[in-house]
Amino acid sequence: MGTDYESKISVYGGIDTHKDTHHVAVIDEHGRPLGDREFGATGAGYRKGIDYLRGFGVVVAVAVEGTGSYGAELARILRRAGMTVLEVARPDRRARRLHSKSDPLDALQAAVTALSGRGLATPKDRDGLVESMRILLTERSSARKARGAAMNQIHALLVTAPEQIRATYRNLGNVKLVAALARSRPTPGHGPEQTLRGTLKRLAVRHQQHTSDIDGIDTRLGELAAQVNPALLQLPGVGPLVASQLLVACGDNPERLSSEQQFAALCGTAPIPASSGKHQRHRLSRGGDRTANSAIHRIVLVRMSAGDTRTVDYIARRTAEGKSDREIIRCLKRFVAREVFKIIEESAASE
Repeated sequence: MGTDYESKISVYGGIDTHKDTHHVAVIDEHGRPLGDREFGATGAGYRKGIDYLRGFGVVVAVAVEGTGSYGAELARILRRAGMTVLEVARPDRRARRLHSKSDPLDALQAAVTALSGRGLATPKDRDGLVESMRILLTERSSARKARGAAMNQIHALLVTAPEQIRATYRNLGNVKLVAALARSRPTPGHGPEQTLRGTLKRLAVRHQQHTSDIDGIDTRLGELAAQVNPALLQLPGVGPLVASQLLVACGDNPERLSSEQQFAALCGTAPIPASSGKHQRHRLSRGGDRTANSAIHRIVLVRMSAGDTRTVDYIARRTAEGKSDREIIRCLKRFVAREVFKIIEESAASE
């Protein structure tokens, strides 16, 4: 292990995370490999990994792959142990095809990245109210997909249903259709018509249950958003869902975002140069957190449809300058990102 090394030397760690195991590599301040070893992704394995790192000297920083997935709990434990944890992006598939790939090499590369200080980010803390919001958003997403699937199945079954059944529900919108099917009393039996009526009722009841779940989640998200950042909810176009998505993008430690430009890049609203020849222009970014990008896009659309004075005036002015609708929306999204970050930054500074 590290017993042959001076206890006071500075070392850097890199960890390649997987579902069942984590591979730890250690280098000194000159980039020389000191050792690597695999540990189980369990409580005992985490403790052994920390002891292994400390056995080589003073741990300056540890770069961890996948702090948002397999390395989430590991990152929490490393922070509790007083270590500086950095998030390193996994090598892209093309780079891995061109170069050799193994867990020890990936861990070593992460350690080298920690030493160089390039391509790193501060990982999100996952131990506060924002983490609760992330969990609720995950549940809401699955409930929404399941509700949509139930409605699609109802329509698909009605398309092939006998005319008598189709005529009963033909002119009903989705809300009334679900309510009518849920109230129906199918006749027991094993024939195709009885089976169809029973299935339609169960699908409608399932749809109502998912709707109830989503409404309950939205209520809880509103309560949490009001605790975390009530000022954000006061912005035009920002509701509990949008506020939650933006706060989750920042994490429980929004101070990790050092500037509004960094926040804009995170949300995919930073302008990307797309100039060529005599044409000077920017385009929308297709990177960043797409959920946060969707939230900011929704704010812009709500302000446009609600006739927000600032938004309407800006659109009129930019349209007169010859800007396209897409370019105007891009600019509006950038403005909203700046506005949102200011509120999040002020809230973090006041804590």
